[in-house]
Amino acid sequence: MTDHGKKYQEAKKQVVHGRQYSLEEAVKLLKQIAFAKFNETVELHGRLGIDPRQSDQQVRTTVLLPAGLGKTVRVLVFAEGEAARYAEAAGADYVAGDEMINKIRTEEWTEFDVSIAVPDMMRKVGGLGKVLGRKGLMPNPKAGTVVNPEDLERAVREARAGRVEFRNDRHANIHVPLGKIQFTEEQLIQNTLAVIDALRRAKPATAKGTFVRSLVITTTMSPGIRLDANTLMNVGVKEIA
Repeated sequence: MTDHGKKYQEAKKQVVHGRQYSLEEAVKLLKQIAFAKFNETVELHGRLGIDPRQSDQQVRTTVLLPAGLGKTVRVLVFAEGEAARYAEAAGADYVAGDEMINKIRTEEWTEFDVSIAVPDMMRKVGGLGKVLGRKGLMPNPKAGTVVNPEDLERAVREARAGRVEFRNDRHANIHVPLGKIQFTEEQLIQNTLAVIDALRRAKPATAKGTFVRSLVITTTMSPGIRLDANTLMNVGVKEIA
């Protein structure tokens, strides 16, 4: 493992080892210790108390971040015919028919951040699972990315506004972007609370014991700050003044 640089080590000294911070404390500290010269992405990482081998204990959901993601989201819509015209009217960056589907399959082209499909296209899109699946770009009804043509405008708008999908990996972990370090503390807190609420709602009925074992907030370059997961998961989403 590569040793972290001096700035990282200095930042790490400001994080009390073993302490679980309140969300407000963690966000304030995270902004204080951020040292990169670019607008880093803020991320939430969680360890879940589920058995990822069981199909009835999978966590997969979406959340609309109140403050957005702080970046330009490129949206591709799989649609043909009349549905393609809906997609163009909705402002999709790319409208994918047979030619673009073939490009994705043969060249593994994925120069987009979100893909949406109308139901009629899923028979063709299904063959792209190998390319899109591993990058989290596969349209899925549960994620709200398979929609009827008349709902494309809303779906594209929400994708651009900061609609994020997250799911557990094979180790029962989740990784969710929360925005950018240059966001205000209030914006980062609002986005985190929205994710926590979505996670709470996504708890599988068959999950036993502690659902969320740990939560860590971090940036692209900074050390992680452990949150008080128990308190966050057991209180309602509060209003941020």
